[in-house]
Amino acid sequence: MTKRVNYFSIAPQAIEILVQQENYFHQQFSESQTMSMTIWELVKLRVSQINQCAFCIDMHSKDALKLGEQPERIWGLNAWRDMPFYTGQEKVALEFAEHLSACKSVDDLMYQQVLDTFGEQAMVDLTLAINAINSWNRVVKTFKPKVGSFTAA
Repeated sequence: MTKRVNYFSIAPQAIEILVQQENYFHQQFSESQTMSMTIWELVKLRVSQINQCAFCIDMHSKDALKLGEQPERIWGLNAWRDMPFYTGQEKVALEFAEHLSACKSVDDLMYQQVLDTFGEQAMVDLTLAINAINSWNRVVKTFKPKVGSFTAA
């Protein structure tokens, strides 16, 4: 394989914007009454599965475990609709994540369901967080860092 560029060193200001965005989400979801760190990690993992981003699947599985996530819920995430492990909020977030990751338009029914489940602030944050993980997946799939080479703080 051709050696890929180090995107952190080539575009540090641009990558810092993505990192700052992650810091924003961490703060928001740590303090939110409706959107939890667990849901955020499940969304990141599910979107990474959809995008087949091995690096991100590895990282977010480990991050979820560090947050106390149960291994069964990680293993079952590919079939979350048919598994009894997920809450109503988690199901809404996962459905929304899959929908946006497929670049589908959000109809009024889905919009209202997400709004009713999470409220305005968390809905905006969730939408942007889904966008962010899709962005990270594309960066990683382009530059291909070694799986397991990154550990979250």
